[in-house]
Amino acid sequence: MHRYSFPHEPVAHPEAIVGGTGKYRFTVLADGLLRYEWAEDHQFEDRASVLAINRRLPTPQFRVKDDKDSLQIITSRFHLTYNKGTFSASGLSASVKGHFGPHSSVWRYGVPTSNLGGTARTLDEIDGRTALENGVISRQGFATLDDSKSMLFDDNQWVTIRRPGSRVDGYLFAYGHDYQQAIQAFYRLSGPQPLLPRWALGNWWSRYHAYTSEEYLELMVKFEDNKIPLSVAVLDMDWHIVDDPRVKEAGVTGWTGYTWNKELFPDPKAFMASLSEKGLRVALNDHPADGVQSYEEPYEEMALALNHDTSMRDPIPFDITNKAFVDAFFDVLHRKFEKEGLDLWWVDWQQGTHSRIPGIDPLWVLNHYHFLDSALDNKRPLTFSRYAGPGSHRLPVGFSGDTYMTWDSLKFQPEFTATASNIGYGWWSHDIGGHFHGERSEEMLIRWVQLGTFSPILRLHSSNNMFSVKEPWNISEPYQYVMTRYLNIRHRLVPYLYTMNARAAIKGIPLVRPMYWAYPEIEEAYTVPNQYMFGSELIIAPVTAPVDASSRRSEVIAWLPPSRYVDLSTGIVYDGNRRLRLYRSINKYPIFAREGAIIPTDGSLVLQNGCENPPVIELMVVVGADGQFELLEDDGKGQSVDQVQFRRTPISFHQDSGKLVIGPTIGCSDQKSHTRQWNVLLVGYKGHGQVQVSISMGRGTGVKTVQVEGDNMINKRGLVLQLGSFPSHAEITVQLERDPALDVQEPVTQIIKFLREAQMNMDWKDIIKTIVDSRKSKLMQISELHALPIPCHLLNPIYEILLADNRSCGRES
Repeated sequence: MHRYSFPHEPVAHPEAIVGGTGKYRFTVLADGLLRYEWAEDHQFEDRASVLAINRRLPTPQFRVKDDKDSLQIITSRFHLTYNKGTFSASGLSASVKGHFGPHSSVWRYGVPTSNLGGTARTLDEIDGRTALENGVISRQGFATLDDSKSMLFDDNQWVTIRRPGSRVDGYLFAYGHDYQQAIQAFYRLSGPQPLLPRWALGNWWSRYHAYTSEEYLELMVKFEDNKIPLSVAVLDMDWHIVDDPRVKEAGVTGWTGYTWNKELFPDPKAFMASLSEKGLRVALNDHPADGVQSYEEPYEEMALALNHDTSMRDPIPFDITNKAFVDAFFDVLHRKFEKEGLDLWWVDWQQGTHSRIPGIDPLWVLNHYHFLDSALDNKRPLTFSRYAGPGSHRLPVGFSGDTYMTWDSLKFQPEFTATASNIGYGWWSHDIGGHFHGERSEEMLIRWVQLGTFSPILRLHSSNNMFSVKEPWNISEPYQYVMTRYLNIRHRLVPYLYTMNARAAIKGIPLVRPMYWAYPEIEEAYTVPNQYMFGSELIIAPVTAPVDASSRRSEVIAWLPPSRYVDLSTGIVYDGNRRLRLYRSINKYPIFAREGAIIPTDGSLVLQNGCENPPVIELMVVVGADGQFELLEDDGKGQSVDQVQFRRTPISFHQDSGKLVIGPTIGCSDQKSHTRQWNVLLVGYKGHGQVQVSISMGRGTGVKTVQVEGDNMINKRGLVLQLGSFPSHAEITVQLERDPALDVQEPVTQIIKFLREAQMNMDWKDIIKTIVDSRKSKLMQISELHALPIPCHLLNPIYEILLADNRSCGRES
């Protein structure tokens, strides 16, 4: 295999192909996935495209009816009819099987269809919304991807273009409302999401600022002093020479550079070694478009590699279509920095879609070969760049670009992130807090950090405006405290996030998904585009609007699916299967866990940089329903899921018996030497009677009484069990009472807390307290509150608390 090889099998099984001797060809790739081709010259394409790298998929069962003037292809999911002529809306159609209500279930070639959207190349310079490309799902039950003009890979896996002439190359996804199946079929065709290294899931620090090495290291110490863990240290473009007489003399922008600015970084290798000693990975920004100028340190070596004439000191132009240039780009320009300690390149390409060869998108080529090159020396591959189109999910992480610092930009990003999963793109990284322009708002920054905490990647970043600061200690209270807290929560969530990372790579289920993925037949699931599922256990309803000055709360419109939920930031229990308005103070964020949810977190007393497998795991468990979770970990070795030896710890909660069972862990190379402390947080549960723990290690069972504490990482509602340390081969059973239930909470306490903070008439506060503290039913209380001459923005937060859990129904019938 050569350096640019990658797994692909582009030629379909012959038995999956219908036609191909004339101008049309169909390939039944799955029961809901059909490739349709038209070629005037009878020449069909079997090379891999950037979208479709695997067409040799298991052939599904299907039937063909082939008459003189018509062709029918029938699978369990669609019935295609074709008149054997030039593709047209009348001549080529497919009836998709399923129930779609008022929506049409017939696909016709060339007819515009509704689509639930995919993602976009970048959010550069965007203030608010932007148009989205298509995904592979729609409420109509079908969607198409046009692959007719995309780049191909030749026999040496080098990019090339398609044959000239009139041709169609498209894919029909006909999965009805089985959205997850549609995406998993897309992954089988286009390749899976790769497994990210664990360190990518922590907090990233980045700022467009001309740091010195001393300043940067002092900054990292400041984060340590403030007990804020980080995992990735990013240097924007000022690491190389920019404002330099040589740059000005050459007449270039200075954005491209491959020479350390020794005035800022006198000893780059020692600098990066110091960051590594702190548990941090190092990333450098690369704007490669201007090529290599004669003043660059690697100029002579690059010229030698490319046989470039240096007599006139002409620059070496950037040419991503030239294999020799790409080889030297990695081997000469980049390898030097990687040997000095660099872990990740930030590919900052903003120069459009054109290259020296029409049809070759330089961003695609950069991303693809960067990702392959990053896997050298058995490293787990990773790159960091903008989205280049369908198939880009194979090349994470995505850099969404330079957004405005506005509430409108913040409001769009949750939807933008979730909808990207409709095209399989699961790892967006946004400039948390916004990049430039807009306004400085500490409140907006906090809401952005809270969103980042529950995003695929949390990367703080901002422009080189001296007033654009995001260090928590440089903002005022209470924002400093809240920001620090949520940055810590992010690192505590890494055990959960890494498991979801592995699940995404193994099962094809992205971390962030729109609500309609799980509830496609419920209309309300489509009405909350900002709300999303975060992994298997959590639902997030982001806050994207400022607080009301009187209520000191921000409003969020949410929808909870059928079940009962706990908001992990408040401890309040909610009945599901309804729309509702939520109101949150600046330090609270709507984080919902259903009954039966199990969320593993880092329970270490002090969090460390780097996101290593923690010595203490705290399980957040919501009683009320059965639950299962498998904690996945590894030692960082292996590049893909089939090479990684995962440690798997099964965790289950059994509602009827009240038992929580942890372990044993399997997959450890040395089971007995691996010990870990386990804690359990029973969220929203007070407990009744004695809690017991039994430990089975294959040689008998021990029983112990558990000490209880009263605090945890998110709220103070629940029972914390300190179980102790156990070897990985132990099976731990926590015994509660049978059929345990979430605590029925008294709303008055929460309402009084709200009234204390609200900026409103003091007499109104007394009246409201009297009403909600009465022995009347909730219906009567709400009726009396509604009759008061009080604005709705002050009453609505009270209604939310009163109506959260219908088990607390008031005292009067």
